[in-house]
Amino acid sequence: MEIKEDLFRPILTTKGRKTGKKHSVMLRAVNFNGKIYFSRHRPDGDWFKNALANPEVKIEYNNFIFSGKAKLVTDEELGKKISQLKYPGEKRAKEKRVTIEVTLDPR
Repeated sequence: MEIKEDLFRPILTTKGRKTGKKHSVMLRAVNFNGKIYFSRHRPDGDWFKNALANPEVKIEYNNFIFSGKAKLVTDEELGKKISQLKYPGEKRAKEKRVTIEVTLDPR
C-alpha cells in the first residue's frame, strides 16, 4: 500500500518531546516527489516541536500505518511549493510557513 493522493488528511503521530507519550493529530498533508509534507504558520505546535525533537513518526491513512523520519524543510522554494499544493487557489498559499518533510520507511 502506498499513498497515492497529492493532498490528503492523515493522522500524524509523534512522540512527546517532554512526556515521551504518543501525540496524534489529524492534519492536511501534501504528497510530493515521494515525500509527505506537513506545515503550519509558526513552529509552536506540539506536533511540530515533537517531530523535530523525535523524528521517528507514524502516519495513519486509509487504515494503514506508515513509519517515517521527519526533518525540517530549510529550502524556501520547496516550502513555497508545498504551500501552493496544500492550498491550491487560496490566498493563504502565499503565506510563509514552516514545513516538516517525512521520508517514509520502505515497506
